[in-house]
Amino acid sequence: MARFEHTVSVAALDRGWFEEAAGHVVDLFEASREQGGAILLPDGRPIHGLRLLKGRHLQPGAEYGEIPEPEKDTEGAPEAAVLREWRPSRAIEVESRVAEEGMSMRVGVRLREPRAPKALEVSLDGHNPQGGSLYRFSGRAKADLHAWWAALDRASSAPPPARAPVVGKAVHRLGKARLTVTPRPAEDGSWHVTVVLSVRGRWLLRPVAGVALFFARKPVERGFREAVDSSVEEWAEMLAELPSLHGEALRAEIADALTEPPEPVDSVDSVEQTEPLPKSL
Repeated sequence: MARFEHTVSVAALDRGWFEEAAGHVVDLFEASREQGGAILLPDGRPIHGLRLLKGRHLQPGAEYGEIPEPEKDTEGAPEAAVLREWRPSRAIEVESRVAEEGMSMRVGVRLREPRAPKALEVSLDGHNPQGGSLYRFSGRAKADLHAWWAALDRASSAPPPARAPVVGKAVHRLGKARLTVTPRPAEDGSWHVTVVLSVRGRWLLRPVAGVALFFARKPVERGFREAVDSSVEEWAEMLAELPSLHGEALRAEIADALTEPPEPVDSVDSVEQTEPLPKSL
């Protein structure tokens, strides 16, 4: 088995703001209605790019999809998501199927206690219809958000929790992988986040995988660290774009974001980067 670990320092996200924003998003969708396929917010504005394709709005089995862009060449069936469960006080579950580059993938997302998110669960199953078992894989991940916040409420000098709040597992015929993410508070108010990746071969392939990882350990470790650092940069960019609003002002800002088209990529790329590079520990 090969084990890789990397710890980085990231800016903190305010829990109160996060849970308030999540509650506003759920309430806006709960109060929305369908008209001619469009999904309208309480003020009558349509949610950008989202339409009801089949079923009844916010009922199990309802199928949603994006409005296809005329200038793009859309081959095959458009991507769509099926609502499996809508109980804002208990859970929301969505399942989607995606076909890309010969691979067919099913992605499931379940959010528990959405108005003050308790846990996020993600599942992924993929295969190539034209291929064999080597083209099949699956993955499961769970983020226990209550455990995440509890880990950050501890003293900065306290040891990390015994169980990681975020755990992901992936399975392929040739091997298995396990990823954990554990936060702890820093003295300056930021977060220290430790990411651990464990990889091992399966069955008779364990010795072969062990030899391969022995010779490829350094490039694999370098790629792992670069991937974590890249995620930190994306996290910093996301935090920089979040509005520092509360109450009705935050609700109105979220409604605007749901109804307005995103900014063109060119304009975003032209903005000079101001966030510092991720800090490794």
